[in-house]
Amino acid sequence: MQRSRPVSTAAVVTHGRHELGDAVDRVRAVAERADVRLVDEPREAELVVALGGDGTMLRTLAELLGSGVPVIGVNFGRVGFLASVAPDDLERDLERVFRGEYVAVELPTLQVSLNGDRHVAVNDVVVTSSILGRMVELAWAVGGEDLGTVPCDGMIVTTPTGSTAYNLSNGGPVLVRGLDAMAVTFIAPHSLHARPLVVPRGLTVTVRNATPDVACTVLVDGHKVADLDPGMEASIYLCEQRSLLATLPETTFFSRYRETFSS
Repeated sequence: MQRSRPVSTAAVVTHGRHELGDAVDRVRAVAERADVRLVDEPREAELVVALGGDGTMLRTLAELLGSGVPVIGVNFGRVGFLASVAPDDLERDLERVFRGEYVAVELPTLQVSLNGDRHVAVNDVVVTSSILGRMVELAWAVGGEDLGTVPCDGMIVTTPTGSTAYNLSNGGPVLVRGLDAMAVTFIAPHSLHARPLVVPRGLTVTVRNATPDVACTVLVDGHKVADLDPGMEASIYLCEQRSLLATLPETTFFSRYRETFSS
């Protein structure tokens, strides 16, 4: 967790699928009153305001990896688990944020290595059957120790950030913000012994496509990055890069969890 300070430069990021109305103009008005200069390049800002849903937040966090620029979200999506600000409270809350009343939290990310390429995920890495309705067999290991082969529709490896998304809908564990770990969850496993597993930093999850006639698809934060042909393997681990999420002081992980999942 990083200490915050008053903001002098900020950037606004949006995504076209959301109905934002006059939200951008409202942010500009707040910035003008707070004497905050808005810049076009997010990496040149001290803080980025993301207008949209969790998808907008994830894309922005990923684009700003390594920049040290925190991202605060105004929720115009359906769930908005990563956002701190409601649209109706935009003026009040952004005035506070620009005064320095926010908390910046470092979030772990994943790296997947395959075919000599590397990709970083803020949310999750998914290895799934490339043919809808066809089961695959995934051989997996953690820290070099063989854990067998699981017939299934796929595997999810998630960060704490992504644990409340696809992972949760498949019965995986919720990882509380602040944990430096990843979770492994199988999708529709044809086994009574395939259980979700939480893996700490320092151990690598290796997954090999043990299916003789079906390729797998590797997704990073929902986007296809590669095929995993029969016999090929991928390595997934917590990497050094971290995303930087800004929240209001009272918007804790548990307050968002309660609002999102307990109602």
